[in-house]
Amino acid sequence: MKKLRKPAGLLVIILTVNLLLAACSGKPVEVSKNTAGNGEGSSNSTPAATTAEASKDTPAETPTAAPVNYKYGKIDIPGKDGALCGAPIYIAYEKGFFAEEGFDVNLISANAEARKIGLNNGTIPIVNGDFQFFPSIENDVKVKVVDGLHNGCIKLLVKKDSPINGVKDLKGLKIGVDEIGGTPHQVASVWLEKNGISAKPEDGEVKFLPFDDGNLEVEALNKGDIDVAALWDPFGSVQEKTGNYKVIFDLSTDPTFAGKYCCFLYASEKVLDENPEKVAALLRAYHKAQNWIAENPEEAVQTIIDGKYSAIEDKELAVELVKHYQYPSMQEHEMNKHDVGADVLYFATELYNIGYLKTNPNEFAKKAYQKVDLTLGQ
Repeated sequence: MKKLRKPAGLLVIILTVNLLLAACSGKPVEVSKNTAGNGEGSSNSTPAATTAEASKDTPAETPTAAPVNYKYGKIDIPGKDGALCGAPIYIAYEKGFFAEEGFDVNLISANAEARKIGLNNGTIPIVNGDFQFFPSIENDVKVKVVDGLHNGCIKLLVKKDSPINGVKDLKGLKIGVDEIGGTPHQVASVWLEKNGISAKPEDGEVKFLPFDDGNLEVEALNKGDIDVAALWDPFGSVQEKTGNYKVIFDLSTDPTFAGKYCCFLYASEKVLDENPEKVAALLRAYHKAQNWIAENPEEAVQTIIDGKYSAIEDKELAVELVKHYQYPSMQEHEMNKHDVGADVLYFATELYNIGYLKTNPNEFAKKAYQKVDLTLGQ
């Protein structure tokens, strides 16, 4: 769920040197290793010189790679935030799936606001994100949900010796989140409201406290400044694995959210209107990547490690999480096993019920979701 903001921790480095430079300069960070035709995203090589035995009378021939013709040319896709759940972006890039579908992709760093602007004006054709984008759609940012990416990646933790065991124990307590209005805050609010506890601040039944760093949130939990920490994975799972905490809520398994996409693919409405086959080709590349991850989770994690896309210290845990995200296979896509539009409507309804959205859920879902014909451009 990337993230759009993921807390820093043992497993996730929020700011690398490149990201700092990008943030200061306002320019995207480019990664230039995407090559079509080899299926691996690596560069072709040419001999540096002829052998000593080559005839002086016969000019040496240096083979050159045929120029690559990308059908859709060069595009920017945000893919440098270090989030493990962004795996399909990294794999589609590294394994050449974007190139196979006609794209010369630059992976860039872009915060939430930059993504919204890029989607709105069409300079960024597609991004991944959770339902934190829903208010932007309600406020007429020109973006559509076009597919789902993966299942849940948020956990609520308490200290292992805490008497808190579930939602019914949370009345009157303090819950740490990364930001007020952020996805962990929304998720916890929906969970509370569905179980009869008001999440509205004016009712005073629970209190949310924001922490812009996951480590600070865990420190507050240890000191008793908060009773519950709502954390993004992989940081939440790293803390769980220490044995010092217990999980009272898992977004991917809790009945309120289980079996539903929490992170979606959002496409620029401008690109959808002007060149829908471009979006269809991008979705085919994402589907290939999701399928590859589903079939090769260990290799997927190793590819992410080798490409330095995410700071992974515990490979075993990373593999477990990638499996936990339940990336859909190609067969599941072809069977339309998952109804993305229904998930959009479900979350729109829940967010409307807690006052986070103002638009009638059915009207919102109709506005927000667009099914794309994947055969376009083939």
